[in-house]
Amino acid sequence: MDIFSSWLSKQKQAGQLRSLTPVIRATDGRINLAETGKALLDFSSNDYLALSLHPEVIAESHRYLDQAGCGAGAARLMSGDLKLYHNLEEKIARLKGKEAALLFGSGYMTNSGVIPALAGRHDVIFSDRLNHASIYDGCRLARAKLHRFHHNDLNHLEKLLRRHRGTGQALIVVESIYSMDGDFCPLRELAALKKRYDCLLMVDEAHATGLYGANGSGLIEEEGVTDLIDIAMGTFGKALGSYGAYIAASQNMVDYLINRARSFIYSTALPPAVIGASTAAVDIIQTEPKQRHELHKKARLFKNTLKKEGLDNLGPSQIIPVLVGDSDRAMTMASKLRKEGIFATAIRPPTVPPGTARLRFSITLHLSNDNILRCARLLLQTLKL
Repeated sequence: MDIFSSWLSKQKQAGQLRSLTPVIRATDGRINLAETGKALLDFSSNDYLALSLHPEVIAESHRYLDQAGCGAGAARLMSGDLKLYHNLEEKIARLKGKEAALLFGSGYMTNSGVIPALAGRHDVIFSDRLNHASIYDGCRLARAKLHRFHHNDLNHLEKLLRRHRGTGQALIVVESIYSMDGDFCPLRELAALKKRYDCLLMVDEAHATGLYGANGSGLIEEEGVTDLIDIAMGTFGKALGSYGAYIAASQNMVDYLINRARSFIYSTALPPAVIGASTAAVDIIQTEPKQRHELHKKARLFKNTLKKEGLDNLGPSQIIPVLVGDSDRAMTMASKLRKEGIFATAIRPPTVPPGTARLRFSITLHLSNDNILRCARLLLQTLKL
């Protein structure tokens, strides 16, 4: 047995082997399994506001495709710096309350490129233990001293700051909404610590952009800490229904990253059709706030139904984790729900800590209230088996 087969076998025995599930997307937000054609309600999507199917988003994507073609043809520092990128960056900067913004190919590319540009060998990074893998990969590439603090535990963070802040550059990096737990970062208290210890503060708003704040900017807007955040990162591939990512910051910071962030410098620019979709989506989240209000109502409906039967620790957001513990049981429950027409992903180590396997439910505007209630009832039945 070669080393690859051996590794795969061990993963399978531990209940941690991943595999792909080809699906065909329906226009009503459902997905059909490619192998069987079975229709499933999608409770795993991050398309929270259903903007990927919004007529204005699709129309603008078509318009940009017709005007500028399929691809940029080059990195932006070569000949690929189309004016349409600057237009979107200006919209993002206004949305996030910053001087400037910069587009990246994806959220992963953003975090893995920006963090090493901000901190190096003689610097220090303080990272929440439950930060996304892209953040940790960025920390590894930075080769800075890394200190992980207990999840959302600012007392622990302050102890680490007192002990390890040092005299070099110090970066604190967090998510405003954590993707596997759906909980919020205590941003106001964190911003006070950042100021007290003279650190840079980077906040990943991937799961908050479009859903929180008066203008849909995110949690940093809702919590009133925009001016205290040095780098606001976000994505277009979740609530905005498109693809790609961005950072918003001072003009000096953006100019610096244009020269230092390798994932920006050495990547072909995003396709024009993607920029068109993102541009329309940014406008929609600011002019149609009723969409996010409706989403939060749907999330409360799902959680309240579960709470009536004794489930708690469901978090404050549209991401709702149901902890199971054992990986095999999580996979079994996901399979049973799939047979009942519910697509909800089992999340297992190493994505989450050992012993905390879970089913992760995402509420989106694709889902009717009746289907949300149906899913909650089926989940409660499955938990009793």
